Amino acid sequence: MEDHPFSGKVGDRITLHITDVAFGGEGVGRHEGFVVFVPFVITGETVLAEIEEIHRQYARARLVEIIDPATSRVEPQCPQYTVCGGCQYQHMAYDQQLVVKHKQVCDLFERIGGQRPDRVRPVVACPTPYAYRNRIMVRTQFNRETRSMNVGYLRHQSRLVVDVESCPIAEPELNERLQDVRKDPPRKNGIKFTLRAMPEDWALPPDSFFQVNFHQLPQMIQVVAERLHSAGVQHLIDAYCGVGFFSLSLADKVQRFTGVEVDKRAIEAARKNAETMGHENGTFIEGTTEAHIQDLVDAYDPSQTAVILDPPRKGCHPSILEVLIQAKPKQIIYVSCHPATLSRDIKTLCESGCFEVHQIIPLDMFPQTQHVECVTDIRLKQS
Repeated sequence: MEDHPFSGKVGDRITLHITDVAFGGEGVGRHEGFVVFVPFVITGETVLAEIEEIHRQYARARLVEIIDPATSRVEPQCPQYTVCGGCQYQHMAYDQQLVVKHKQVCDLFERIGGQRPDRVRPVVACPTPYAYRNRIMVRTQFNRETRSMNVGYLRHQSRLVVDVESCPIAEPELNERLQDVRKDPPRKNGIKFTLRAMPEDWALPPDSFFQVNFHQLPQMIQVVAERLHSAGVQHLIDAYCGVGFFSLSLADKVQRFTGVEVDKRAIEAARKNAETMGHENGTFIEGTTEAHIQDLVDAYDPSQTAVILDPPRKGCHPSILEVLIQAKPKQIIYVSCHPATLSRDIKTLCESGCFEVHQIIPLDMFPQTQHVECVTDIRLKQS
């Protein structure tokens, strides 16, 4: 058996120069040529780190000390930062977070999707980098040391719950409700529950999907509307439509639209939202996108049709992409919070020879965290 290429062992402390911040939030350094990942650092910093895991091609370490800090390093607003697993970038000035996310999106689209980095526009900044989350998942766990119930989030790289008195990235309304829960916590161990602020002017069932950042929604709709307008289409298919956020926000931009969603209560809410908003130029269908996509694309002239895809993090089922490749709609607007699966699906569409990427627009829907939303404008190639 070959000797491990890393000369150190778990528990060793090493000095690292950080050369990058990888997708997922960990900094990248090298020790004797061997890749070491360490969290809560910034490109250009020199740090002291302690090895915690050694694998065949990389090691992981915990941050011990910042030897030479970056000028963009700031004081985190959360006292539980680095302990709680919710945020990865509070130690970075917000402008630096946007730079990091832009580079990560460029790297992923080039490496996985085969796209040129110049297709990626600058990240659209969030007007409220803190106090923006309208939904949080809170857990309980009995703390044997304090003989009390921890109420909060999972710890960084752990299944243990860290006690959280207040969350700086949550809407103030949710922090008020969190205080109520903490005053009278559930008595059972291992309970998890969602605290949620509901959007104004939208019918939304308690468990149905809605974007987690109300403050960034105007920018998101503006981006999608601009891309839709530039394609000059008349018909819109809104796949994975939820309560109709995209199709109803864009209803006055097209002649007809159809939304499809598997969540029965969400579809009922979408129909109610359409009635409330006075939009009569579209319909909503209950069911999976896989089951209905063929009928939807057959119903409209493809040369005048745009398809919005906003799937779960796992991306689109291959059968959906195959139907779109065969149907050849003029435009596909793919919205995703997971650039890796988005890049994979874009590669499938573009390798068909039918489509090409016009623009990739990242939006910072999740400041202080590793996550980033992308709106990708994909067009049918001109013959």
